[in-house]
Amino acid sequence: MKLTSIIALFAMSFSLCAAAPVDDAASSSAGFVRKLQAGEKQTVVYYGTSLTAAGAWTRLLTNRLKETFPGQVTAHNSGGPGSHSGWGIDNLQQRVIALKPDVVFIEFAINDAVARFNLGPERAKANLEKMVDRIQTALPGCEIILQIMNPVIDKPQGDSGWRPRMAVYQQNYREVAQERGLLLIDHMPAWTRLLEQGEPMFRGYVPDGVHPAEDGWREIVMPGLLRRLGL
Repeated sequence: MKLTSIIALFAMSFSLCAAAPVDDAASSSAGFVRKLQAGEKQTVVYYGTSLTAAGAWTRLLTNRLKETFPGQVTAHNSGGPGSHSGWGIDNLQQRVIALKPDVVFIEFAINDAVARFNLGPERAKANLEKMVDRIQTALPGCEIILQIMNPVIDKPQGDSGWRPRMAVYQQNYREVAQERGLLLIDHMPAWTRLLEQGEPMFRGYVPDGVHPAEDGWREIVMPGLLRRLGL
């Protein structure tokens, strides 16, 4: 796919994000952060794809939380490389609910969009809603935070990582967040601005076209993540 087409696709995603009130940067901080500020202990679970399992953002955020609230934070990385929302449902009890978290970060859209998984947008949205329902039923006080991650380049048709309709899968997260009153952290606007500066610039932060390097997480993701959480 040509770079201009990629930018146009993610510009559409940016536009959809801008219209979503749940991602208003002026909205209140995350509930679990307010509880930490009140002196309560909090258990955090990160749940998603390789962007969670091996993404430096989980370490960077955990370090920030523990530095800001010493002795109050326990964190578990329950991500699964190559996983999608079907895997998320199958492993939810063991990797999330059994840990009794106070807050769960969820992201699977980037892999739900992989064509070879044959996971249509409707099914992917239903899977996300099922995860939300199961967590809220088992852990009524648990906060659920949804995330939309980064663009993908260099995965054309025929490649095992081809994602022809990723914007649609990302929109699922915006819709579920709005419908369920969940906090949404959408990283696409920041990544889209970077991509508009050209492929060499983007590749400097995402060398393989999918997984951000340390600098990508630190410089592109963390500022928005911390701002939305109220940190």
